[in-house]
Amino acid sequence: MDNLMEKLQEAASYIASKIGEEPVQIGMVLGSGLGELADVIQDPVYIPYKDIPHFPVSTVSGHKSRLVVGNLEGKRVLCMQGRFHYYEGYGMDQVVFPIQTMHILKIKNLLLTNAAGCVNESWKPGDLMLISDHIKLIADNPLRGMNQDALGERFFDMSTAYDKTLRQIAKKCGKDLGLDLKEGIYQLFTGPSFETPAEVRFARLCGADAVGMSTVPEAIVASHMRMKVLGISCLTNMAAGILEQPLDHREVLETGEKAKESFSALVRSITKVWPL
Repeated sequence: MDNLMEKLQEAASYIASKIGEEPVQIGMVLGSGLGELADVIQDPVYIPYKDIPHFPVSTVSGHKSRLVVGNLEGKRVLCMQGRFHYYEGYGMDQVVFPIQTMHILKIKNLLLTNAAGCVNESWKPGDLMLISDHIKLIADNPLRGMNQDALGERFFDMSTAYDKTLRQIAKKCGKDLGLDLKEGIYQLFTGPSFETPAEVRFARLCGADAVGMSTVPEAIVASHMRMKVLGISCLTNMAAGILEQPLDHREVLETGEKAKESFSALVRSITKVWPL
């Protein structure tokens, strides 16, 4: 993207003008059906994406298309109430622009959430899965093109993209809440079509436990900028071919609605003890 650093500075400056000088400690991306967590943030400041210079806007049902900044369990957080997807027509660079903006705002911790299709046949819709790793077989990459040295090195390590310490903390929080928290691998597909049964079988052979259309681009640029990342998937449906029934985005939103209490409780518990 031409003049990327200038655009990031403009976006960050606008956000900073709305939220004041108090530092934000954790950035959060709330996926389909999970955005209501932002409604419990105290002293919230709402910033529509359409008002932020160079930000895209969300076009998917269940995404409110705004930032919510405020206090959650003693931490100051910035929540994306809705994200951007490659399938919406945005380039990978646009998809990750908000995460790079968080870096300019000096946010070093990132929680990525999503709604995902469940590939692991021993699990069920409504389960929550910690992402331990991901698989990206599509050719495009959000960092394709000229590297911005101010953000990170040209070539960088992805072996610890999802922070092990944060996963251990999340497991303990889940156990304390009585949640049967899963842990597994997330595979990216571009969407907007759901995966075919053959693609789901392929994903299982690859080692994936869940499939979805987001999160991986954000995790890549977060690793590039050395942010600490925790990823959580809400498994909203069994992936294609497992139950031999049609898939529907309404099911994604409905299951997200049913899981919102356990999801919210888990995120709040993790936020409270998140090491800074």
